[in-house]
Amino acid sequence: MATEAPPPPGGADTRPAQPPTEAFVQTQESAEFRELRRTHRSFAFPLTFAFIAWYLLYVLLSNYAGGLMGTQVIGNINVALVLGLAQFLTTFLITWLYARHAARRLDPRAEAIRARMENEQRAEADA
Repeated sequence: MATEAPPPPGGADTRPAQPPTEAFVQTQESAEFRELRRTHRSFAFPLTFAFIAWYLLYVLLSNYAGGLMGTQVIGNINVALVLGLAQFLTTFLITWLYARHAARRLDPRAEAIRARMENEQRAEADA
């Protein structure tokens, strides 16, 4: 386990305050943190479930619906290739949606919780 570096000689300690374990437990039990987790879960779980279902559908069609998957769409491009490429597009779309959701709804709340914990720790250290 790495130890923290000492503050710079003759300078102010600019490192973030490290709250004690009890502060983390208290924060985890707070309504603010529960709301952050609920916001994350209400977005991540349904999208994860939908993507897994979509992927399993592709696998099942590939195994049990060879005629459908082999249907030519344009030239040598068949349904299986189109759906396989759609898997990649879906992955990138979900990644983009999650990044946008996190930036708008999760990151500001998490930053507020972190800042509050650090400010409380600084206030206790100054007292």
